Amino acid sequence: MSTPTSDGPNDPGPDIDPLIQLAMRGLPDDFSDFPRVYQDELRPALRAKEEERQAAAKNSVRWSWVGAVVALLGVIFGFFVFRVPQLAIVAGIIGFAVHGAGRGPLNQIGKRAKQMIIEPVTSRFGMRFDPDPGVQDSIVDLRAAGLVPDWDRSSFEDRLTGERSGVTFEFFEANLQERRRTTDSRGRSRTRWVTVFDGQCLRFRFHKDFLGRTVVLRDAGFFNRFSGRRGMQRVKLESNVFEDAFEVYSTDQVEARFLLTPDLMQRLIELEKVFRGGKLRCAFKNNELLIALEGGDLFEPGSMFTPLDNPERVRELLDDFAAIFNLIDSFADPKRLPKADRT
Repeated sequence: MSTPTSDGPNDPGPDIDPLIQLAMRGLPDDFSDFPRVYQDELRPALRAKEEERQAAAKNSVRWSWVGAVVALLGVIFGFFVFRVPQLAIVAGIIGFAVHGAGRGPLNQIGKRAKQMIIEPVTSRFGMRFDPDPGVQDSIVDLRAAGLVPDWDRSSFEDRLTGERSGVTFEFFEANLQERRRTTDSRGRSRTRWVTVFDGQCLRFRFHKDFLGRTVVLRDAGFFNRFSGRRGMQRVKLESNVFEDAFEVYSTDQVEARFLLTPDLMQRLIELEKVFRGGKLRCAFKNNELLIALEGGDLFEPGSMFTPLDNPERVRELLDDFAAIFNLIDSFADPKRLPKADRT
């Protein structure tokens, strides 16, 4: 079931800035009033922070140049004057630290802008957003389903929880790293950290149980051989296009074909595009759908070197929300869908 979109949701009116209407064009009807919300509430608040952003951006560029000069001088003196390579390495570290310190104030402004933009969305839909949530218990269940690998250390951010159309959902971003040790010919050991997963995790709880267990893999490489599909059989999809894109395994062939409609397959592909990710894998088990895909950060405010009141900042964040809503609506009980979606 598709979520309706419109060129100018609910005719926001001629008093809405045409640039705002253009930036918001094509969003689902759930966000029909956001052109006005942005114009009347968000834009004035963001503009009030613009002078601070400009000053922080200039300061960041200045310190980046200082860091680059320190690193360059380190290379010149380390390799060509004193011939001490270690000096170049130390100078490079110092230069990078100077650059990072200079970006600090600008990053803080970005975090505040992000919260300002997200808050109207979460409050409207009764959701909760935590940019720094700490350890997420759900990652253990994703590992048990074979969707993410083992890890030795982890970090999490941008947890979003709520309910839509009777479906409880959870979203968070995870970075999982594995500790690997190597030993050289002299017996000296070295430890390094390797990222084994960096992307988005989603958990949906539905109003009824699935009878079997179904796993969907897309361009998953190593994960196409994971032990979690033990006891399952390969499912033949009706569409050759999606057969080329996904590998499906299930303990219930009939239910798997019922669940994996062409519309849902398309939604999963769209999820990858909107989330700017890949290697999507998901699992249907009990009353839950678990999803993991590797991609860039979501719910970010965009570059801090452009004006804060650029409406494209809001549009990108709304697209992230819309992708989650669209996926939920593919499974939700039609009776529970928002009226605008019952088409």
